[in-house]
Amino acid sequence: MNRYAEHKGNDHRSEFLSVRLGEQEFAIDIKSIREIRGWIASTNLPFAPAFIKGMINLRGSVLVVVDLAQRLGFAATKLDAASVVVVVECGDRTVGLLVDAVCDIITVTDEMRQNTPETGSDMPKSFIEGLVMMDNRIISILSLPVLVPDENVQRMAELAAA
Repeated sequence: MNRYAEHKGNDHRSEFLSVRLGEQEFAIDIKSIREIRGWIASTNLPFAPAFIKGMINLRGSVLVVVDLAQRLGFAATKLDAASVVVVVECGDRTVGLLVDAVCDIITVTDEMRQNTPETGSDMPKSFIEGLVMMDNRIISILSLPVLVPDENVQRMAELAAA
């Protein structure tokens, strides 16, 4: 049984922003999104993990930019004029997620959600908290607490910018 379908009497709806990485779509909880902005050149962050694209100045604050494709184990994002940074907040951490494009705002009910399939590894389940099937496409719902780098990366960025 779908763990999200347990509340059938409660027609809970959530809104997500769908983004594209290559040909795949992913969903980010709309409540976590602070802003959407075009890509600007970033400054490299020494000794950062490979999925950290760099850091940018966001109105006087240092913002770490994560290449979401690379963070999910895909090839690095090819930067172009259409590349987008989705600024998200997760707890007390704010980061930019580099994506190919922003697609749509989608409304998802609990009945629409599916569990992440078994793959023999816990890695996909830690990054993806569920799936949504819409219009013959599968959209993976991202788990921001796992995707967003820890406080140490943010501190490194702040020290490097000082």
